Amino acid sequence: MKRVFLLTIFLCVSILVIACSKENDNSLETSELQPTQYDVVNNFEGVSMDIIKESVSPAGLTVIFTNNSENLGIYGDYFILEQKIEGTWYQVPTTVDEYGFDDIGYELAPSTSREFLINWDWLYGTLQVGEYRIIKDMLDFRGPGDFDKYYLAAKIEIE
Repeated sequence: MKRVFLLTIFLCVSILVIACSKENDNSLETSELQPTQYDVVNNFEGVSMDIIKESVSPAGLTVIFTNNSENLGIYGDYFILEQKIEGTWYQVPTTVDEYGFDDIGYELAPSTSREFLINWDWLYGTLQVGEYRIIKDMLDFRGPGDFDKYYLAAKIEIE
């Protein structure tokens, strides 16, 4: 009887140790993921988006837009996250099916910089360790109905 009890405890502890030692891997097979639709990024001449490294967390970060052009840039709240897996960028799946962003335009005047706080926990949850990038759109705005849309991307390392 004592031997059966000890064997049962040993099996329970073994299962618990194996379950706890598995890394929390929420990644999906790449066949289940959508590849990037943003093949051309960072081509708005004189305008850039960089990460403030100290701000990076698994739930968000702060970016800084810099406009070294003579054009007016306009950006909004919209963003998308992608993860690099085996050399290819894939869209990070959202944790909610129906969502939206405020339809607002922030101005980035010529020869200026602006910080922008982004929290993605509500849309993606917290990110696992890996290489990601954030993509935001930016308009080269000349007037109502007269603009070109560009996509800015910045790499993120979650450690």
